[in-house]
Amino acid sequence: MTDVGNVRAGTVEGTPGPRRPQVVPLRGLPIVAAVVVFVIAAIAGNWLWALTFCHVAGGALWTAIDLFVGLIVGPILARLSVPARAEFSARFMPTMVLLMPTLVLMTLAAGFQLALREGNLAPGNPNHAWLIASYCVVGVMAVIALGVLEPANITVLVEMRKQRPDGEVIALLMRRFVYTAGITGLMQVATLIIMTRVATQ
Repeated sequence: MTDVGNVRAGTVEGTPGPRRPQVVPLRGLPIVAAVVVFVIAAIAGNWLWALTFCHVAGGALWTAIDLFVGLIVGPILARLSVPARAEFSARFMPTMVLLMPTLVLMTLAAGFQLALREGNLAPGNPNHAWLIASYCVVGVMAVIALGVLEPANITVLVEMRKQRPDGEVIALLMRRFVYTAGITGLMQVATLIIMTRVATQ
């Protein structure tokens, strides 16, 4: 029997198939809520330290995860069998459903408030052009993260909750997820160049 057939049957060489994952891991929701509340409080209070922390920490994690998934996890995943990819997806993708949108929100919201606070968005500011370039790059990354990565992520989880999940569909979507994460990770390098340029103006 082929790998795909084994996945559809729910077994791989006599062993139980991948567990049926939660689409949204409920245990992570309080953490997401706490982060969102913290970001809102930082923006409402216009707290420099909190805004800087949210922007730097969120951006660093977003960049690191994209690069790690695209450049390290991706090549490893490509060499795994379809059942192994499905098992990995069942454990990995639910976390990403909550993690990536939270990091995107944390980074962009705090970054925009920082730009307003420091006056970098004023047309006469020397950093204005750099900020506009950064928003263009980050805007594309946000669209990819929320419009491509997240739907692919959720589709994989929904597929795996079916009685007979399609291993080929899971493998295709996982490849799309990993490659796209790698592309956004490389785009993040451009934002790092821009942000260090802004910080040293």
